[in-house]
Amino acid sequence: MDIQFLLEGFKAGIEAMTWLEAFAVFFGIASVFYSMREHIWVYPTGLISTLIYVWICFQYKLYADMGINAYYFSMSIFGWYVWTHPKAGEKVLPVTWLKPKGWLIAVGIFFLSYLILYFALSRFTDSDVPYWDSFTTASAFVAMWLMAKKKVENWIAWILTDVVSVPLYFYKGLILTSFQFLFFTVLATLGLIAWIKSAKEYAA
Repeated sequence: MDIQFLLEGFKAGIEAMTWLEAFAVFFGIASVFYSMREHIWVYPTGLISTLIYVWICFQYKLYADMGINAYYFSMSIFGWYVWTHPKAGEKVLPVTWLKPKGWLIAVGIFFLSYLILYFALSRFTDSDVPYWDSFTTASAFVAMWLMAKKKVENWIAWILTDVVSVPLYFYKGLILTSFQFLFFTVLATLGLIAWIKSAKEYAA
């Protein structure tokens, strides 16, 4: 895959882009941008983006991703509440690392959700990408849960989700969304660095 191919793909994506996809991309990027800065606007912008993507994923037969966007929507409401209601004596919910028990729960959620999703997609839908659709959905499921709890590891889960989503959406013809996930990969890496620093500051 060379630069010319990517540029042509991006051009094709712009030409085929609908206003609905453009709005979803814009608010999706804004949500990640605010998340990096631990800003509460991560949630209202995320609510708009995920609601639009529920409809887009349904149209393109990305049923697991449609479900995860519906999950994003509900978890955005939950995260909004958690971030604005820190424990007594704390001004904000601090960024922290997962403990061993938290890692076990996160890994367990990933594998359980992946197996359930793959079984459902391969048996009961006409999805032609059940392996990858299930993977991105399961990893994003974990990432959103960890983000709501302000855990550093949420960015690791997002990076995994984004890296696999780039070729998945490109294959499905959603070129602009594919480039969005490529950009998300960069933002998630920066977010990981920023939250590692925040975790050290909160610990101190």
